[in-house]
Amino acid sequence: MSAAEPAAPPVTGGERVPFLDRLGIPHPLRWGFLGVLIFMTGNGVESNFVSPHIANTFGGGDDKTNLAATIIAMYSLAVLIGSYLAGALSDLIGPRRVMAIGFGVWVVFEFAFLGSLQLESELLVGLSYFLRGFGFPLFAFAFLVWINHVVDKERNGTAVGWFYVMFTGGLPTLGSLVARYMIPGFGGGFLGEKWTMLASTVIVLIGFLIARFGVHEEHGSRRLAPAGESAGGVILSGLRLTFTNGRIAMGFLTRLINTAPEFGMFIILPNVIAGTVKDGGLGWSQSQWLLMTTIVYAGNILFNAAFGALGDKVGWVKTVRWFGIVGSAIGLLLWWYVPHMVPAGSDWGFVVSVAAGTVFGILLAGFVPLGAIMPAIAPKEKGAAMAMYTTAAGGATFLGSAVVAIVRPWGGNVGVVWAFVLLYACAFTMTFFLKVHQPRLHGPVVED
Repeated sequence: MSAAEPAAPPVTGGERVPFLDRLGIPHPLRWGFLGVLIFMTGNGVESNFVSPHIANTFGGGDDKTNLAATIIAMYSLAVLIGSYLAGALSDLIGPRRVMAIGFGVWVVFEFAFLGSLQLESELLVGLSYFLRGFGFPLFAFAFLVWINHVVDKERNGTAVGWFYVMFTGGLPTLGSLVARYMIPGFGGGFLGEKWTMLASTVIVLIGFLIARFGVHEEHGSRRLAPAGESAGGVILSGLRLTFTNGRIAMGFLTRLINTAPEFGMFIILPNVIAGTVKDGGLGWSQSQWLLMTTIVYAGNILFNAAFGALGDKVGWVKTVRWFGIVGSAIGLLLWWYVPHMVPAGSDWGFVVSVAAGTVFGILLAGFVPLGAIMPAIAPKEKGAAMAMYTTAAGGATFLGSAVVAIVRPWGGNVGVVWAFVLLYACAFTMTFFLKVHQPRLHGPVVED
């Protein structure tokens, strides 16, 4: 079986097709999807309180908030690098080994990060959190590479959609829900947050064990790159492809912009939604902020697979352009401005604000077909294309936090929001260069 062939192709002639295959989830990888969900839940537990937690460790205040944003930006840089390595190393040594490396890195440097917070050392907190940033992209995006080497091309968009159901289901959706109940369970406040972060390590361990021992599909344990290509050539192939193929570069930049606002809002919104009115916040509680995040990204979960399937039917690029980009820009503005238009701290205002944010969460799923577009642009260099896709997916974390770190000191929070809208406008323009031959389930190959 070649790397381009599916492990469990659709069966005709009366043979029974596994239920999960009919849904778009490759049956041999089913436990890996669950492992990603649980791993990313553990990773996402801290996502909506780690910024104020770091700031409060060093005394709080606006300067320390900016310090926390800088630390998270450096963490996100590691996520960007780790995301590239996830694709390149999966081609070189197999996705299963890369996932194990990601788990090990995550656990070791999570303990180092928590210890550094206890010591109140800015240097050690920044260094340990930076290194922990390599962990989750190596685990999650190596599995995405695995998916792309197993699923049949006609259902690629749907399979990628299911991956993001699990990815976003954990980070931040279920992670925030777990934190909402775990923090008060550990006594609440700063100490409750600290114990919650420690407990998240157990969740990450469970996710890893499910994926490690539940999936036995052959592509995971072997080299995926061509046999004659050197290790250096494999590792650098994504960068080479980006600089020689303009459509790959456009796809990379579009995916980079995709979820950048999500990670930027994780930094600025906790102090806005859950901040006191006298401090410039909107008067809701931390528990309400975590509930808001859970609901907003639950909407994303429900529509990830749907938009993947829609892209398979009506066109990947069209779905990204109109639902992903235009829809997300409108949803982001609603999520920022609606909470400021309702009475601060009011119950009905909270409900309306959550509904506005959910528009953003749902339409963010419109970007899902990009995971099918990138390998379709360069089918003979699928590994390199996926290396750049995973780099952009992780790089969105870096771009989101970098925009906050650069824009917020002079433009404030509202300046950050409009900077993201401007980036979406750039992505909209780039989609007109993403011409791709898309195989269809029924009918001829067409060009978007």
